[in-house]
Amino acid sequence: MRSCLWMAAVMSVCIFLCVAAQAELATGTVYNDKNGNGVRDTGERGLSNVLVSNGVEVAATDKAGRYSIPVTEDCIVFVIKPSGWMTPLAVGGTIPRFYCIHKPAGSPAMEYAGVPPTGPLPPSIDFPLHRQREPKRFQVICFGDTQTRDAEEVDFLTHDILEGLVGAGAAFGITLGDNVFNDLTVFEPLLPALSCMGIPWRCVPGNHDHNHDAPTVESTDDTFERFLGPSYYAFNYGPVHFIVLNDIRHDAGQDEYHGGLGPRQMAFVRNDLAHVSPEKLVVLLMHIPITGLDDRQELYALLKRFPQTFSISAHTHTQQHVFVDAAQGWPQETPHHHLIHATACGSWWGGVFDERGIPITPMSDGAPNGYSIITFDHAKYSVEFRAAHEAPDYQMNIWMPERIAAAEVPAAQPIANVFAGSSRSSVEMQVDGKGPWVSMQEFRGKDPYYVQLRERQMMLASKFAEAKGAKLDDKKFIRETREALEPCMRFLTDPHETGHLWRASLPAALAPGTHTLSVRTTDMFGHSYRAKRVFTVTEK
Repeated sequence: MRSCLWMAAVMSVCIFLCVAAQAELATGTVYNDKNGNGVRDTGERGLSNVLVSNGVEVAATDKAGRYSIPVTEDCIVFVIKPSGWMTPLAVGGTIPRFYCIHKPAGSPAMEYAGVPPTGPLPPSIDFPLHRQREPKRFQVICFGDTQTRDAEEVDFLTHDILEGLVGAGAAFGITLGDNVFNDLTVFEPLLPALSCMGIPWRCVPGNHDHNHDAPTVESTDDTFERFLGPSYYAFNYGPVHFIVLNDIRHDAGQDEYHGGLGPRQMAFVRNDLAHVSPEKLVVLLMHIPITGLDDRQELYALLKRFPQTFSISAHTHTQQHVFVDAAQGWPQETPHHHLIHATACGSWWGGVFDERGIPITPMSDGAPNGYSIITFDHAKYSVEFRAAHEAPDYQMNIWMPERIAAAEVPAAQPIANVFAGSSRSSVEMQVDGKGPWVSMQEFRGKDPYYVQLRERQMMLASKFAEAKGAKLDDKKFIRETREALEPCMRFLTDPHETGHLWRASLPAALAPGTHTLSVRTTDMFGHSYRAKRVFTVTEK
């Protein structure tokens, strides 16, 4: 048995050496582009100890800023942005350009064009960097799925969210995958729209950003690469190390997919983290939640020596704070915090249209579409959710009957949907500003407001079916109904259970008349918010 293992090990080493011997070497310089023209001019020195990767190996530049790294016929060479430095920006000054695609034959023929042939390996792949101030405390704007299926939905995104963030002053922004919705040409209007915020923007790949007709697994993200470069990489900003992950594993030529990184990407993460100090906060940016990855245990093991970690995903069109503990394989005593982020598109831009002509598009957990402002401070962070086109303090919705008979008051239970609440939130209520604040109890359930919205839509569809003499479960009728009603309403998805609901009983002896219920909450980061709801107690 030992001899077989020894022979297998020897064969693996031999294969590796053969491949390495056949691979081309990319060489180049990372330099200080003082005048920002993207060309290395006389006097612009090379930068030492800057990391460059081919998507697996990670190499550091020497004293002169030079590096060499093997490449294949389908490879992207990229620089790992060091703290205090920045790469050039493209597409309206928004998308970082920190890479060189080496794909001599180009992408295979697909519905959406991938990378055109890049030709022979350049004699030198140089990366310009310029200095920028990066404080220890900074903010990042974070979107879940924007999922724009056409130019009209890019306009929805622009007017619902982007306009309000013009001049926000964040260090950069990130979209956590599903930037578009299967039609990959929508990258063309989407990326310039993001430039209106005036900050660098990074995009994680999602399952709807992939080439579903790709003939090989390797080419499933080729159109994404054409617009945005590598689908996974790392960069530093101030004291924080960020890793962008592509955790979509598509079967070639099919729509089916599952969550995972795969051996090449996992090797990159391992090699990248080997250069990161354990004192740094490591932030993982992905699309599918970390708990849904096939190889999550291997990823957890790579993070074992980092006491400060945080990961963010989207994908589910709900919002949830997950704390991964030892029972789930986390190798540290303190659980890992993973945020499944709210989507910018809510329920895929569904819902009724508001006065601006934009769908009111809550997610299936009752939380509104929106974004977050994440504040990083050395190795600490805090997250503040923002509902689209709402005031910053709009953080919850209170549901209860408008009118309650006096005899039914003891059984009545107001429900607070705290949009970004977690098991570490405190939620309390008080009636008419009198008496003690009463703790509300967290529970899993469906948001009653969202259930009501969905029922109203289905009632309308039912009436429409009745008038047409059709059955509501007829797929052809459903499609025709959607097309007929879309100018004034888009259908929402079915409601899903959520854990950010709290409830409690009203005081038993409320006199008939008008009352005000107040709810206050404090989240895991110490942010406090309040909301009120007026209701009436009747004699009968």
